[in-house]
Amino acid sequence: MPIIAARRYAGGKPSENSLPVNGQSRTALDKGSFDWIGLADPTAEEMELVRAQFGLHPLAVEDALNPTQMPKIEVYGQQLFIVARTAAVQEGENIAFGQTAIFLGHDFIVTVRLGSTRAHSALRERLEIDAERLAEGPDYVAHAVLDFIVDGFLPILEKFEDSVQTMEENAIDQFPEPSTIRRIFRLRRQFRRFMRIVGPMEEVCERLTHTELPVIDPSARIWFRDVLDHVRRALARMNGLRDTLASIVETASLLEQHRQGDMTRQLASWAAILAVPTAIAGIYGMNFDYMPELHSRWGYPAVLVAIAAICGGLWQRFRRIGWL
Repeated sequence: MPIIAARRYAGGKPSENSLPVNGQSRTALDKGSFDWIGLADPTAEEMELVRAQFGLHPLAVEDALNPTQMPKIEVYGQQLFIVARTAAVQEGENIAFGQTAIFLGHDFIVTVRLGSTRAHSALRERLEIDAERLAEGPDYVAHAVLDFIVDGFLPILEKFEDSVQTMEENAIDQFPEPSTIRRIFRLRRQFRRFMRIVGPMEEVCERLTHTELPVIDPSARIWFRDVLDHVRRALARMNGLRDTLASIVETASLLEQHRQGDMTRQLASWAAILAVPTAIAGIYGMNFDYMPELHSRWGYPAVLVAIAAICGGLWQRFRRIGWL
């Protein structure tokens, strides 16, 4: 069975021996004691043993084995069933989503991870150091697991914030390359998916913070309030990244239009200047016998001076209005 850890705690201190998971009904535990079972990618048969031993609701067990569940919280008698979504960056810039289901009772907590590479071993070790907090019971452990999941979003945000900031700075200097534009739209799609999958965790944490629920001690709500704050910060940062990506293309387009406008004005200015000698040369190239100044000694220099004067005047005019 893919049991990462199975341990009984009394007074916040772990027992020396692992707790067997054999499908047999449990006896009532002393006050201040609880069991914590951690599973990773279990089969239906293995979950059936856990269901029978801890009296879990069959519908909750079915949902725990479904990796496409959205974050939610459900009440089954005196038990809570919580689904949270995990996220991690795969190779490149793809976000891989997993799932952690939490079964919470008065004297037990069962966590089931599907598709998540972040084990709870380090979290368990950290909690076992602080026996006073661990003695508060399984609801405190549930808070710690949710907080651990939300903290896993931070590396994703930091990675993408650096990438988005670099793209934003480059877009100011030049219009993004087609590969960069495709990357921007891929990231926007990833962020929309993140908001759609992880966003409902805010509602889960709000219920844990503000709603009276079984097995959640009123004094423990402050811990879930802290998780809610972390979720809101993560979602706000992700929203900011998504908006920044949208503004990169818009800003780059405006800057490119401005640069193209400058180029168009410069080309139009030079075209107007070059039109003067072209027009004069065209007139005197018509090969008529009777045209003014054809036989004048100063005709040719006069035409050149006129061309230079007119072109110089146009050049100064365009410089004054900022076209050149």
